[in-house]
Amino acid sequence: MTQQETLQHWVDESSRIVFFGGAGVSTESGIPDFRSVDGLYSQKYAYPPETMVSHSFFQSQPEEFYRFYRDKLVVRGAQPNAAHRKLAELEAAGKLAAVITQNIDGLHQAAGSKTVLELHGSTHRCYCTRCRRPYPPETINDGEGIPRCSCGGTIRPDVVLYEESLDEDLLYRAVEFISGADMLIVGGTSLVVYPAAGLIRYYRGERMVLINRSVTAYDAMANLVINDSIGEVLGQLRV
Repeated sequence: MTQQETLQHWVDESSRIVFFGGAGVSTESGIPDFRSVDGLYSQKYAYPPETMVSHSFFQSQPEEFYRFYRDKLVVRGAQPNAAHRKLAELEAAGKLAAVITQNIDGLHQAAGSKTVLELHGSTHRCYCTRCRRPYPPETINDGEGIPRCSCGGTIRPDVVLYEESLDEDLLYRAVEFISGADMLIVGGTSLVVYPAAGLIRYYRGERMVLINRSVTAYDAMANLVINDSIGEVLGQLRV
């Protein structure tokens, strides 16, 4: 039985699948991983990406933060790919319980997925840091400079920055879904960002599938490892 056939067989026999994904799911929609340092960063920015999306940088240099945020983290025109669409199909068929994602682009919802846990937040939500009033994302995404609320507070994106904690209630829900899954598909993530990556340790079943182009530190934990495109692999599944 090939790896793809084994994956199909497990999907056919499962009814509480959970998908845990990262940046690799979105790169196949043309969204670059902002951590990948290329010539553009050295030309335009004086700091590494991780510094510019940190809480302390947001506090100390907000103008530079928003310049980087609008340039690199706000996605315009990207469409869901085969992986996003297949996961939505699996959920609609009653086989997939939840998508747990580290991505902030909203492409899972755009593909039709309903139960999506966004561990690192979303560029499609923003709020005032002072009065907590919600604002449409265009307030930040399509503006310039530092966006201000009518109360005078700074409007920020609802994303988790470096040095900030993940939402505890969301983490609890993620643990519940993973520990109750009869199959866990981990895809498009190198599993190096914590605490998110550590969540897969809560899976107690025997059908953990790890789909990633490169090896990860968790490969030995998986029951099936497929080093290939997440879109290609999931796109071949029959629902």
